[in-house]
Amino acid sequence: MATSDFRLSTRPTDPRKRELWLEHATGFILFQDMRDYAIQQIDESLDADSRAAAMKGIDDAVYGLMMILDGVTGALTNNSQRVNLRVAAEFIDCNNDETILSLDLMDGDGMCMGYH
Repeated sequence: MATSDFRLSTRPTDPRKRELWLEHATGFILFQDMRDYAIQQIDESLDADSRAAAMKGIDDAVYGLMMILDGVTGALTNNSQRVNLRVAAEFIDCNNDETILSLDLMDGDGMCMGYH
């Protein structure tokens, strides 16, 4: 089931709870759309052990992406420069396309923490 099949809950009024709510929504999108897509690609004819190994590979890849989003890994450096990958989650008012809340996931509570 894709995230478009679900309904977004009402955002909390407390600013801190709203940030956590946005992070949870982001994690839900990753799990529903990315992880479930990968699971659907597993060959149905695989035996239980092979299927379990495929599932572990998917979960490890999702965790690896979350480590990059958290800033734990994912920087490419030399002696004087660095390239980071930054991803923002945005909460948008669909009536006027206005961004209500934007959160750089590297500055959040931690995608990996939510995964565990």
